Amino acid sequence: MKEDFLKYQAQTTPHPLALEISHAKGSYIYSIQGKKYLDFVAGVSACSLGHCHPRVVNAVKKQLDSYLHVMVYGEYAQGPAVEYAKLLAHQLPENLNKTYLTNSGTEAIEGALKLARRATGKTELIAAKNAYHGNTMGSLSLMDYEERVKPFRPLIGDVSFIEFNLEDDLKKITHKTAAVLLETIQGGAGFILPVNKYLEKVKKRCEEVGALLILDEIQPGFGRTGKLFGFQHFQVIPDILVMGKGMGGGLPIGAFTASEKVMDLLMDNPKLGHITTFGGNAVIAAAALATLKEIIQSDLMAESLEKEKLFRELLVHPLLKEIRGKGLMLALITPSEEIATEIILKCQDRGLILFWLLFEKKAIRITPPLTISMAEIREGCGIIIDILNDIK
Repeated sequence: MKEDFLKYQAQTTPHPLALEISHAKGSYIYSIQGKKYLDFVAGVSACSLGHCHPRVVNAVKKQLDSYLHVMVYGEYAQGPAVEYAKLLAHQLPENLNKTYLTNSGTEAIEGALKLARRATGKTELIAAKNAYHGNTMGSLSLMDYEERVKPFRPLIGDVSFIEFNLEDDLKKITHKTAAVLLETIQGGAGFILPVNKYLEKVKKRCEEVGALLILDEIQPGFGRTGKLFGFQHFQVIPDILVMGKGMGGGLPIGAFTASEKVMDLLMDNPKLGHITTFGGNAVIAAAALATLKEIIQSDLMAESLEKEKLFRELLVHPLLKEIRGKGLMLALITPSEEIATEIILKCQDRGLILFWLLFEKKAIRITPPLTISMAEIREGCGIIIDILNDIK
C-alpha cells in the first residue's frame, strides 16, 4: 500500500510518514503490520471523541438507511442539519443563532469573509501575523508567512496584519475595516493564548469603527479547551464564529455562525450569496449532532482541564522549555527544531503519535481525543520522558 500511496496519491511533504493504517479505535491507531499506536494528535484535533466512537458510528449508520444526499444546502429541510443548528444555537450567546454548514473549516472561513464584506459594505480585512486559517485562496490571503504564500500570489487584496496580543496595533483597525479575523488561540504560531484582555480590547475597537470580529475556533472549539468554545474563557463574543475540525467526530465538516440578521444577507442581492453542494450533508450532520450531544451531555469538557493538569505534571524535563495552550490543546516547546523532530519520530517508533506545528518549528503538538484516559496519558507521557532522557 505504501508504494501505491507514494505513486498515485498526492503528498504535501517530500518525506511523508506513510504509516499504513489498518483500523482505529478509541485512542489507538493500528497499522497493517499489526502495530498499535497511542494517538496524541487525534487527526490534528479532529477526532474529538476518539476513533469510531459508538455514538457517532451509530448515528451515521442510522442516517445511511434513510438517505445520503438530496439537494444543495439551503433548499431542503433535512433533520440532522436542522437539529444540529438548533442545538448549537442553544449553546451559544443570543447573537450567534444561525449557522451555515460547510465541508471544512477553511471553506467556513471563506464564507465568513464574504459575509463580513456583505454586512459592512467595506473591504479591508485584518488578520494576525503567524495566523493560520486554512489553505484556500481567501484563507491563505490572511497568512503573512511569506515562505508559504509567495508561490501562490496574487492573493485577495485589501488585507492587513497586526501582531497578536500587541495592543498598539489595534489602531490599525479603522473605519475602513470590514472585519478582524483572529484565532481565539493561535494554533500554528505555537498555541498562543490571548493575554491582558486582548480579545475584549479587539472587540471594543471593532465596535468603535463598525468592523466585525470573526473568531476562528476551528481548532479550540468543541470542548478542547475546557469549554465548548475557546472564546468563552475570555469574556468576548464574536460577530461571526467559525468552526470545524472536532465538530464532526472524525468526519469532514465546518460552519460559520452569526446573527439571523447578518446571516440572512446571503439570501439576496445576490441570491445564492454563498452556496455549497454538500454543506449540511445529512450523514455528516448526523455525525456532528452525535458528537455535540456527547460533548455537552458528558463530563468531557471539565475533564479536559483535569487532563491538562496531568500532562503538565508528567511532562517535566530540562529539554521541555514550556508547555503552551489550554485543556487538550497543548504544545511542548523544545530547544530546537531538530530536537522536536527527533522526539516526534522516535515516539512514533515507540508507538506514540505526535506531530509538528505549522510555524513554531520547536513545538510538538499534543491534541489527543477528549476521551483519552488518565492511564493512556500516563502511558504516552512515559514514552516522551524516556525519549527525552535518551537525547544527548
